[in-house]
Amino acid sequence: MDTFSGLLHGFSVAFQPANLFWCFVGCFLGTIVGILPGLGPAATIAMLLPLTFQMDPSGGIIMLCGIYYGAKYGGSTTSILLNMPGEASSVVSCLDGYQMARKGRAGAALGIAAIASFIAGTVGVVALTVVAPPIAAFALSFSSPEYFALMCLGLSLVVLLTGPSLVKGLLSLLIGLWLASIGTDLFTAQSRFTFGRSELLGGIEFMIVAIGVFALSEVLASIENREQTRLLPVPRGLRNLLPSWEELKACRFAFLNGSVVGFIVGVLPGAGSAIASFISYGVEKAVSRHPEKFGTGVPEGLAAPEGANNADTGGALVPLLTLGIPGGGTTAILLSALVFWGIKPGPLMITESPDIFWGLVASMYIGNVVLLILNLPLVPLFAQILRIPVYVLFPLIFGIAIVGAYSTSGQIFDVALLAIFGLLGYLMVKFGFPTAPLILGFVLGDPMERALRQSLMMSQGDFLPMLSRPLAAGMLCLAVLILLVPFLGQINRWRVRAITETV
Repeated sequence: MDTFSGLLHGFSVAFQPANLFWCFVGCFLGTIVGILPGLGPAATIAMLLPLTFQMDPSGGIIMLCGIYYGAKYGGSTTSILLNMPGEASSVVSCLDGYQMARKGRAGAALGIAAIASFIAGTVGVVALTVVAPPIAAFALSFSSPEYFALMCLGLSLVVLLTGPSLVKGLLSLLIGLWLASIGTDLFTAQSRFTFGRSELLGGIEFMIVAIGVFALSEVLASIENREQTRLLPVPRGLRNLLPSWEELKACRFAFLNGSVVGFIVGVLPGAGSAIASFISYGVEKAVSRHPEKFGTGVPEGLAAPEGANNADTGGALVPLLTLGIPGGGTTAILLSALVFWGIKPGPLMITESPDIFWGLVASMYIGNVVLLILNLPLVPLFAQILRIPVYVLFPLIFGIAIVGAYSTSGQIFDVALLAIFGLLGYLMVKFGFPTAPLILGFVLGDPMERALRQSLMMSQGDFLPMLSRPLAAGMLCLAVLILLVPFLGQINRWRVRAITETV
């Protein structure tokens, strides 16, 4: 069947009462999972997977995928209100989302995040419906050299996240890269920088680093400022609880940017929504007429990464459904569920299992609407969190952070690590070091090293073959150009100053 008739068939499956119910359940659970730091969609789906084995496969996969993309909606809530990212993809939302909340625009920030998620999620599903097979074929052209070049391109965005001092930003990035190298080397099985602690053999969990560097450091800085009686100003009136028309108008291109970048990056197995959100933020800042305002609470700085985060879901399902290749932990669990039900993801899935394929695609259209209806009315409710006095809110943030850190492995050692990273983040804020580059390096360090070493193994230690691949060479050249921009600007300022002094 063609695309249009297949989609109509999918809606006939998705609109069955039982499937509608499971779609709502998945979206609701996903929103809750996104709000709670430390749980994550992968762990939730893994826990609920045995319960779906007795369900109809259509309803089971609809519910599990609802948890997957629903968690992307809820993930922005704690990032905006508490500066507490629960996942790597929510880190970039802290940069401008939390600053909007500090200006009394928390409701508007939550509304923009929900709208960006809806638009990008819908664009991602449309793209999944229309262009899945050719894009999946393009993704197969990516090998280790292309992935290494993609990671380098992502790291080059540090120049857009550093603030006034590029040196401090690069030092922060290097700390993140070092933290990413802690653990067991996958190629040699040797431990690195573990200092004799067996707890570090598996590396450091992202959530511990992110919550410590972002949330705890903010609380410690606020405690130091004794004149501050409330963590954030409380939005009052309907105007401050929803985004204004001017803010939505300013975000119109950011919505498109996040949707396109998120879907394309999501198609690449192993890339992930974190890279998509960082790249979309960098692109939006690069083309903005006021890039110096990014990081101070501009709506575009929130809309672009939130859109990329959600469009990534549709992209990640492309290689899973059309090629049977999972791009990450969550899609790997979804793949295992499909295999258990006797469904073979791949090029023949559309013809062999049309109810599953088209029913899932159609349910994502419905799910995005359900999530928008769920999240927008909850904006005033979430905004009321800011009415909690700081003597209650600060211990609450500490409690959530400690529970989230302990839940990752059930070890007190992780709580101690959380305290260390909280102190590190506080010192970085106090001495003017940006924290975003540290997270960028930590997220991209491990996959970049793995891709580089795989590339060198393919070429027997020679770097030149990497430059002979057009895609890899193009992305590496673009990364170098991005890194040179600040230096070219400094050279230009020196030239202008010299001419002025001479005259």
